[in-house]
Amino acid sequence: MMPVSIVMVEDDEGHARLIERNIRRAGVTNDIQGFTDGQSALDFLLGPDGSGSVNAGRQLLVLLDLNLPDMTGIDILEKIKANDHTKLAPVVVLTTTDDEVEIQRCYDAGANAYITKPVNYEGFADTIRNLGMFFSIIQVPETV
Repeated sequence: MMPVSIVMVEDDEGHARLIERNIRRAGVTNDIQGFTDGQSALDFLLGPDGSGSVNAGRQLLVLLDLNLPDMTGIDILEKIKANDHTKLAPVVVLTTTDDEVEIQRCYDAGANAYITKPVNYEGFADTIRNLGMFFSIIQVPETV
């Protein structure tokens, strides 16, 4: 069984570094593939033919920001969950948006967890460390 690959879709470079650093501080050593826009993340997840078969047999966990320069995180979430090869990959929405309607839309679209990024540095770092600890204990299914 291959180790879980974390796919991080985050357009803010500072947030991406902070997320990775604090996931590592929690003891998570898994590969992290970072993407700053939705299209490059979807190209990785679904492959050049859009079928998703490129990731068959892998264990993926997606960290998804909602506010991206080229498309919304909800669009990405819907495409991940609609694809037979990626629909079982857990998707954790990690964003600054705490609007209840947006939260409900994410869960309706298949998000496995929704986390609002705290605005202060220490709160953000603590949240990500806790998320890293969560990553170290969850079981992730293989894609088909």
